[in-house]
Amino acid sequence: MFSPQGPTLRELAVQALSSVEHGYDLLAGKFDATPFRTPERLLTAVTRTLEELGPFDSGLDVCCGTGAGLRVLRSVCAGRVAGVDFSAGMLAEARRSHPTAALVRADALALPFGPAFDLAVSFGAFGHFLPDEQRALFRQVHTALRPGGTFAFPVGAPPAVGSGLYWSLWGFDAVMRVRNALWRPPFVMYYRTFRLPDVRARLEGAGFDVSLVAVEDLGRREDGSPRCRLVVARKN
Repeated sequence: MFSPQGPTLRELAVQALSSVEHGYDLLAGKFDATPFRTPERLLTAVTRTLEELGPFDSGLDVCCGTGAGLRVLRSVCAGRVAGVDFSAGMLAEARRSHPTAALVRADALALPFGPAFDLAVSFGAFGHFLPDEQRALFRQVHTALRPGGTFAFPVGAPPAVGSGLYWSLWGFDAVMRVRNALWRPPFVMYYRTFRLPDVRARLEGAGFDVSLVAVEDLGRREDGSPRCRLVVARKN
């Protein structure tokens, strides 16, 4: 699961008992050698899907981490590319890989931008936001987009009820809830607080028109439904 270049079990334990911000600062140097980094296959598939929806000028990667999503923006945006994250350690890694990107340290719930971007993306960060925080996050992204701008992010199909992945996600969230009930500071990371119908309603409440686009490069399930959809939220 982890490469030799990745974190040790002890390092992961220390990170898990830290705050979200400090935990990512600790993990930053080895983050790209963990399974937590967004897979290249997904990034490539989303890039191809976005190419069909453009053109786009300026782009913003929300909660950019070490910058995996910045490569997507470089491929589909003709103008400036920016990333925002609250972890100084993760931003330092992003700067090494993307020295020309405008990288800003800030809380995604208080983005320091006016309506400056045509496209915003985010990968793998939404589990760090509780439902009420997701509403605030979507309002912040809406503010950072120009009129007609697009907020896009992939959402995988839910695992089959009773499958190994289904129970793994249930188990992970249960462990995190116990951890946060017993230990401070909390480490917010839940997989089952981002259900697509709820997310769509929260985006619409923030002022977006929402549509779903199949990410065809990732294939379809046995019932014909896509394995992954791109949520495409356009600013009114």
